[in-house]
Amino acid sequence: MNNKNSAPLPTSVDVLLVGNGPVGAGMATLLGRLGINTLVIDKVHDVLLMPRAIALDNEALRILQQMGLSEDAFERIVIPQVRMHCPMLGEFSRANTSGSLDGHPKLVTFYQPDLEHALRARYASYDCVRPATGLELLDLQQQAKGVLARMRDENGIEHQLEARFVVGADGASSLVRSLIGQDFEGESYSENWLIVDARGREGKAIDHVEFLCDHRRPTPHMPAPGGRERWEFMLRDGEDQAYMESSEQVAKLLARWIPADQLQIERKAVYRFHARCCSAFSKGDIFLIGDAAHITPPFVGQGLVAGLRDAANLAWKLAWVLQGRVARSILDSYDQERRPHAHEMINLAKFMGKLVMPRTVPAAILSHGMMKLMRTIPAARRRFEEMEIKPKNVFKQGLFIPAKQRGQLICGGLFPQAGVRLSTGDIALSDSLLDDQLTLVGFQSDPARHLGPSLRRRWEQMGGGFVQLARQNDSCARTGTGTGTGTGTMVAQAPQSLLDKAPEGMLCVVRPDRIIMACAEDGDANRLLSSCLRQLETE
Repeated sequence: MNNKNSAPLPTSVDVLLVGNGPVGAGMATLLGRLGINTLVIDKVHDVLLMPRAIALDNEALRILQQMGLSEDAFERIVIPQVRMHCPMLGEFSRANTSGSLDGHPKLVTFYQPDLEHALRARYASYDCVRPATGLELLDLQQQAKGVLARMRDENGIEHQLEARFVVGADGASSLVRSLIGQDFEGESYSENWLIVDARGREGKAIDHVEFLCDHRRPTPHMPAPGGRERWEFMLRDGEDQAYMESSEQVAKLLARWIPADQLQIERKAVYRFHARCCSAFSKGDIFLIGDAAHITPPFVGQGLVAGLRDAANLAWKLAWVLQGRVARSILDSYDQERRPHAHEMINLAKFMGKLVMPRTVPAAILSHGMMKLMRTIPAARRRFEEMEIKPKNVFKQGLFIPAKQRGQLICGGLFPQAGVRLSTGDIALSDSLLDDQLTLVGFQSDPARHLGPSLRRRWEQMGGGFVQLARQNDSCARTGTGTGTGTGTMVAQAPQSLLDKAPEGMLCVVRPDRIIMACAEDGDANRLLSSCLRQLETE
């Protein structure tokens, strides 16, 4: 261990987090917000100064918002569209990624080291989170309650530590995954790809993502902050890694855009893309998140996004179990909720990969021609161009109460976010009202007004709060200091676009990860909260 970790290691922690990459650091940040005693270990001391992940969508940005990262915490480029081009047919498809969803751009590119530095700085602000780099995990032993971990530092000294829970965020070659016997399912792509990250075309770099779907050499190409760009070149049969990574070959590949000697090459490396998923994301008190649990090919930019979804889903559940607020059994919902959606994203990426990687001219003309033809059909065009093909993050089973869809809200799906006016007059994104708690939200109605006192006490002891989304210019939203109804309910004026998501008087229970747990009509508040508490309370 280096001098940053000179203090003796603890003998026990609430959570041992293995892996200090962006998903691990994000998980540590969420646990820190919730006051959980967390040790983060990693063999490597510092952030790797090379880009790897490059894309984030609005859901990922919303999770980073929940982690406390401001918009200027790391630089990003908003991507207005994704274009797919074939040399025989021209542009055959595009996706409109302009505008925003839930308060964030639909698609951005970023520089991964900047994000990792921002996340590490964020969790460093919590006294309950401690990083310990230069530590290698050796073994995990599940005990009656908790896990015994064995580690080795850089001096060869072994250490033991008891953790109530262990979270493996140690990437695609995860040792945690191996130790719990969760081998990957699925096959890697047979194609290898050369990734080239470079900078130097300031003012000349493209402002969108393009897929050059040439059967001779498919090439995705995209911009990134700091005048950076990424090219991904598929290897042909017989091309080996050393040949493709040579300066001469890289220069030849980049020649259609710019002479290589005018670029600063930050990375050139051959990778094999994978599409794999574990059969379970946990075993006993040990959990897997990010690439340790699933690997998504890069064609839809969902690899890191999926890992951040894992962290948001799992962190509050672990914290509330540790705090004795909820039953241990709610942790079963992590796998139930996250694994099906991870599978769906992997399948979408594989489908997009087939469009990008036609092997022959006939295959390219057939697949790309069909896509171009479908653009003439409004419904099909909308499905692709407006990203409706992307699987929605809606659970089929898990920690929610299924109900008939009311308005645009779906139980087991994400609660919408928009800019609201607080009672102070300030404008904020509505997630700031939800904080890290369960929240009963009323649409144009005080959600607490029908609650009995004993049920209200149980709800508040669970950490439950109350929010009313009022119409703009509604007088109740302008009174008081955030509790304008006199019942302890936070009131905010919401735009009509948010109020239109549900009928007036609708009530929703929103989880800390912004998932809708249950919905009901205004008069059913007591039944609604009773049902939620039965799912959550300690057995």
